[in-house]
Amino acid sequence: MISIRPQLLEKNGKNEFAILPYEDFLKLQEELACYDDLRILREAKKEEQNASPVSFEEAKSILNIE
Repeated sequence: MISIRPQLLEKNGKNEFAILPYEDFLKLQEELACYDDLRILREAKKEEQNASPVSFEEAKSILNIE
């Protein structure tokens, strides 16, 4: 879990903006990228859950690898 230290700016008495130290912003970007990768992996696994397995030899043939 990352720790961020936002500074909140109000407009008309309500929180309107959050300002982050640049280092926190970079950490947040990295965490979001990891989350996105995980989401894509989970979607791919779900799509392939009923697919038939392929042997190593078949995979090499499909990919034209000798």
